[in-house]
Amino acid sequence: MQFENLSPLTQILLVFGGLVVLFLAVIANNNRNKSKRKPRNTRAFKERLKAKREEKEKENA
Repeated sequence: MQFENLSPLTQILLVFGGLVVLFLAVIANNNRNKSKRKPRNTRAFKERLKAKREEKEKENA
């Protein structure tokens, strides 16, 4: 079955349906990426750096 054989209304509906599916996939992926990134926001870079430096100082001393 070829796309050109369908009526113009059906073609338009299929195109919009495909766009909706792609839009929902992007939204789902965006939410998944946000949930992966969320724990990183709670970490403080300065605190981790300070802890690592103190750890190295204890090992060297």
